Amino acid sequence: MMTEPNVSQDDLAAVQKCEQAYHRIRDELSKVIVGQSDVIEQVLITMFARGHALLEGVPGLAKTLLISSLAESLHLSFNRIQFTPDLMPSDVTGTELIQEDLETGARQYKFLAGPIFANMLLADEINRTPPKTQAAMLESMQERQVSAGGTRHELPDPFFVLATQNPLEQEGTYPLPEAQLDRFLLYIKVDYPSGAEEWEIARRVTTGQMGDIQPVLNAEDIISLQELVQNVPVSDQVLGFAWALVRATRPGTPEAPDFVNKWVNWGAGPRGVLTLVSCAKARAILYGRYHATVGDVQAVIKPALRHRIAPNYAAQAADVDSEQLIEMLLEHIPAEKKYEKPVA
Repeated sequence: MMTEPNVSQDDLAAVQKCEQAYHRIRDELSKVIVGQSDVIEQVLITMFARGHALLEGVPGLAKTLLISSLAESLHLSFNRIQFTPDLMPSDVTGTELIQEDLETGARQYKFLAGPIFANMLLADEINRTPPKTQAAMLESMQERQVSAGGTRHELPDPFFVLATQNPLEQEGTYPLPEAQLDRFLLYIKVDYPSGAEEWEIARRVTTGQMGDIQPVLNAEDIISLQELVQNVPVSDQVLGFAWALVRATRPGTPEAPDFVNKWVNWGAGPRGVLTLVSCAKARAILYGRYHATVGDVQAVIKPALRHRIAPNYAAQAADVDSEQLIEMLLEHIPAEKKYEKPVA
């Protein structure tokens, strides 16, 4: 690991520990997961940046196995909810029940916690459940608490929601509104495995050669790493690059290039800048650095902004999606330009 100026030895040791843990986690997950290195990295970035992630991929790409295996490697409590059209908010958050004291006969309400009370929650096919249930879970994600009967119940710390949605069979689904999509720190695409990876998957599964995952970190370690990410310094150059990228996504503004004005309905809000910076910092410590770089911003920009840029009808007609718009933004915004704080 390179030497960092003006950094305490404790912080350097913590960064080195994080880098080592990252490699160990990948080694443990490789016992049951073949490939998906980018997805694993992006999920860990989400967790260390204290956020939630939305994973999208067709059925059978081991999204559920990946998340449950990650919970094992991090020694976290794990629950899974299969979202269905008849799921009620109380089925997710919990409900109050009347219980009778056997000795006194007195009755009182007691809160029965729902499956959301876990360190890691897999919200499977979140777009299959009605908006009322989606909103109840997303409120818990934001506030990290559940309110029932006028009492607030704190969710465990750390707390992560990793939601999945299936891009197929969209009839009868309830797509997440843009405002709720924005609550997810990263929108992660899970793609098909390569030919060699699929061969290895078939060999392992059909011969039963699946290893046992050993825990690498625990809840206290993750909380410490989240605090470490918070303290990672960000230069004006990195902050300015992220700021310029997000500003350029907004049509009708002076910073918007012609292709944004032509093809974008609305762009990323301030949460887009916060996401780019915090995720760049989290990625830096995964790679053993106590400073974020422009390269870190470039590495996280697609999962950070793909759900925060809305192509308009003209873009859809021209077969231009948010991924292509982000690539065009990276070509348009120079990484080497010197960025300074704008004058108020």
